[in-house]
Amino acid sequence: MDDFGDTLKKDLRGAYLHRRKLELFRIRVSRIAILFVFLSLWEVLTTNEILNPFVFSSPSRILATLKDLSGSGELWRHIGTSVLETVCGFVSGTILGILIAVVLWWSPAVSKVLDPFLVVLNALPKTALGPIFIVCMGTGAGAIIAMTLAIFLIVTILNVLNGFNHTDLEKVRLMKMLGADRLQIFRKLVLPANLSTIVNALKINIGLSWVGVITGEFLVSRAGLGYLIVYGSQVFKMDLVMTSVAVLAVCAMLMHAGIVLLEKATRKRFGIT
Repeated sequence: MDDFGDTLKKDLRGAYLHRRKLELFRIRVSRIAILFVFLSLWEVLTTNEILNPFVFSSPSRILATLKDLSGSGELWRHIGTSVLETVCGFVSGTILGILIAVVLWWSPAVSKVLDPFLVVLNALPKTALGPIFIVCMGTGAGAIIAMTLAIFLIVTILNVLNGFNHTDLEKVRLMKMLGADRLQIFRKLVLPANLSTIVNALKINIGLSWVGVITGEFLVSRAGLGYLIVYGSQVFKMDLVMTSVAVLAVCAMLMHAGIVLLEKATRKRFGIT
């Protein structure tokens, strides 16, 4: 009887895993199909001048521009500049935001005092701070990274702190009754319970980091994808603009894929399903 039960469990698990693999395969195929249809329509519409090819470019013209930029070595220099600035801003801003959220969770009194200031800073248009960063930090990468931090740091603090504060109160009270101190509560309960919140914050921060870097490069830069976009629009080379946007999308997608892999590894490490 026990052998029959074990066999049944294995069969059910095998059927479930097969359905999961089939579902993932269908999702991937659907994504590829959507991308293929989009690119094909884009190419057809611009080739037949239903869409203005000067304004919207086309996949074939973007590939030709990519080939020219790669041959001259300019493409990799601009990609490297933007990626480095994005990674620096993303890593420093995420770490700083999580640490500040931990401090505010640790001291509810400080959190209540600073809460209205955080809300005001989050609502403040960050591009208005661009000239201040430029004057204080010059026209180098420092001003661009500062702009990136300004755009997503407060968002990170508020999102992570909200997750910390909404950890199951019954479990918190139980640990206090058992004599756990605040550090033990944070390590054993609050942090593991909010791993998904932190990972989601990372996913949001990727997009906001690129927004910050490109905005900063719009204002002050001599290299980077944002610089290429501004330069292309100034000299009416829309192929260059669209190529830069396409490369930007690919870079952001690859960084997001990296966070997804990190999420899977984290869930496996802590046994989260």
